[in-house]
Amino acid sequence: MRSSLMGFLHSALLCVGLIGSGAALADAPAPAAREGYQYFEIGDVAKAAPGKTAPGLMLVGGGDWPYDAFRWLIQRAGNGRIVILRASGTVEAQNEFFNDIGGITAAQTIVFSDRRAASDPAVLDIVAKADGIFLAGGDQSNYVRFWQGTPLNRLLDEHVRKGKPLGGTSAGLAILGEYSYGAMDGGSLVSADALKDPTGPQLTLVEDFLHFVPLRRVITDSHFDKRERQGRLIAMLARLAREHSRSDLVGLGIDEYTALCVDGDGTARVFSGNGGYAWLFQPRGQAQVYAPGQPLTFRNVPVTGLGTGSLLHMKDFRVERPAFSALYDVEAGRLVRRDSAAAKP
Repeated sequence: MRSSLMGFLHSALLCVGLIGSGAALADAPAPAAREGYQYFEIGDVAKAAPGKTAPGLMLVGGGDWPYDAFRWLIQRAGNGRIVILRASGTVEAQNEFFNDIGGITAAQTIVFSDRRAASDPAVLDIVAKADGIFLAGGDQSNYVRFWQGTPLNRLLDEHVRKGKPLGGTSAGLAILGEYSYGAMDGGSLVSADALKDPTGPQLTLVEDFLHFVPLRRVITDSHFDKRERQGRLIAMLARLAREHSRSDLVGLGIDEYTALCVDGDGTARVFSGNGGYAWLFQPRGQAQVYAPGQPLTFRNVPVTGLGTGSLLHMKDFRVERPAFSALYDVEAGRLVRRDSAAAKP
């Protein structure tokens, strides 16, 4: 009878997300401590990392995972335990880490549904002990609402300051820079609308969230070339430059199935499964026309493409062996690209 009851309880806990594949019943957080999140795990969460951790930031553009980049992250996590943070989905990423890529001791997933979870002691303990952290895709507005200004927010900053690796894809990539596109209006802004009025309420930008030194003065964007987000990123840069009176801002757009991986010394390389690029935008000065209700005019925005043979120095954004270079002009909301003689995508 007791055995049947325990089996029923174990199945019930699996259904509500208290534990996942490989978890023991005794290891699951108490229900009273679990308001606002679900928890899953796979592997041996008690096993120490075989190797030493090392600093690294992995910026993934969404879509399929470029596994070589993820192996890069895992190696910097000492082949230890990866903690996945998300606000939708369940065990997809942890299973891909553990079963498909491999080379880690365990993976744990925390799925947030309420801001309270970002102050939960059980959540904070899991994140504090992570060898590596991965921010999954989804809706970045939830990450802003659930995490900004919380103890979890401070732990993510501390994780990177301690020299441990962290990566993010799609929505997880969107929040990594000093500035972020928050998608706080519940939509996903397309380039044409952003260029039509970059001052409008549909372009929701977030700051004072994550504070990673290599990504100071950077705003990121994902699914980049496939969704034609060049204009959107230029509109974001134009708005930030005007609102903050800055001329040193940088945009990084990452293609799907592609990652830009930043080492502890500030050098960054591209990994891609489909020949994708990381796009480096470095506007000179401010937009020529930027006013409420008016289309943007912003001329001569230089762009450098980084391929798998390129090297980016994050300290000064100098590029070795660029894959292509171009200039973008925005004239009354219309985007035009002028390529250099270098190869283009």
